[in-house]
Amino acid sequence: MEQNVFDTDRLIPTYFKLSLPVVFSMAVTLIYNLADTYFIAQTNNASLVAGVSLCAPVFTILMAFGNIYGQGGSSLISRLLGQNDSLSVKRVSAFCFYLSVLTGIVLAIPMLLFRNPILGVLGASPDTRSYACEYYTVIMIGAPLMILSFIHTNLLRCEGQATMSMIGTVGGSVLNIILDPIFISVLGWGASGAAIATVLGYVFTDVLCLIIVLRRSRNLSVDFRNMRIAGDELWQILSVGLTAAVTNLATSISVIFMNQFLLPYGDEKIAALGIVLKVSMIAQLILVGFSFGGVPLFGYLYGAKNIQKLKRLLRFCTLFLCSIALAATLIIFLFAPQLMGTFMQDASIVESGTPMLRWQMLGTCFAAVVLLYTCLFQATGRAIPALALSLSRQGVVFLLVLAVSVWLAGYNGFLASQAVADLLSAVLALALYIRSFGGPEKKTVDP
Repeated sequence: MEQNVFDTDRLIPTYFKLSLPVVFSMAVTLIYNLADTYFIAQTNNASLVAGVSLCAPVFTILMAFGNIYGQGGSSLISRLLGQNDSLSVKRVSAFCFYLSVLTGIVLAIPMLLFRNPILGVLGASPDTRSYACEYYTVIMIGAPLMILSFIHTNLLRCEGQATMSMIGTVGGSVLNIILDPIFISVLGWGASGAAIATVLGYVFTDVLCLIIVLRRSRNLSVDFRNMRIAGDELWQILSVGLTAAVTNLATSISVIFMNQFLLPYGDEKIAALGIVLKVSMIAQLILVGFSFGGVPLFGYLYGAKNIQKLKRLLRFCTLFLCSIALAATLIIFLFAPQLMGTFMQDASIVESGTPMLRWQMLGTCFAAVVLLYTCLFQATGRAIPALALSLSRQGVVFLLVLAVSVWLAGYNGFLASQAVADLLSAVLALALYIRSFGGPEKKTVDP
């Protein structure tokens, strides 16, 4: 029996119905990230702030592995729903659920065993190592549950349950915000307290999303007996999921290189960068929310072979996201000193962070284009274009731009490198879209 998961006759309202809960989830996640940074910074210990900031790539690595099955699985499931194949959806969802837990365990063991050399690679100095070690250890112990949280928060949206997915994400973030000041300041647990609060927030999300799947989902499954998957389905999950993971891994590598470059300039510069990346996340998470919010609809339209409606939706999304990006850039650019000062009343950090933040925001409109088109390629199963974009803005293109910019202009080149990389990556995104989907009358190229 045919199942109409989405109302494709009212594209824009359907898009916002899917996207707004994701954006709200991202907004709460943003508040959590800013609150986490705020409570840590209130210790007025630059070494503590820097130590925790150094572990940001670890989060991104865990997110990368979660996205292999979360985004790879949701891409396949949205297309299967467009084809009305609910039995395959049950098999794919159960596979993603259990394999994510296993992946987390396999990943956590070596990362705990090789903790000290990894912290050295992350840029820990003698002053920051103890704080970074406390935070890192707790996070890696909770890695399997953190990776699992990306599964159902992605898969629930594929069958139109964006609000339920939002409830799971928001619930964990709110718990984290509540526990942060208690564990960091009241109990005096410092870096380890911040990490424990974070892990408990993810555990809450896991449990709540599991309850939602068991009680409300029409298609998703966690029945171990359904964990059967064909080779072609596995390839579709991994080809898309790995490209999503590459985005996160490339971001981690980029942050590591940035921290290593700043290491000779002192822990204050690293602490400033940590705050800058959190503040710039204000715009990034909103753009991510509206980009990923459309993924289930992109995949559903593509699976139903309704390419013209897909193109019409994409044109609207491009204009809409660029408008948001420009507004966010202007606001953050104007209030950069105040935003930096909100987190840490240290004149040297505010002075260092203000130009960092302004340069970081200059390419936000181009970043919006890259995010949206990466999501489009992932949703439609086009692994090669998705991989190319995943390796661009904060991957190979960024690292090449960073190296050349630093060689040409030193510290000023470091400041400008992200904006230049954003511009080049946006040009690549548009070129890949034209090649894959062409004009209104052109037949699309097979993935």
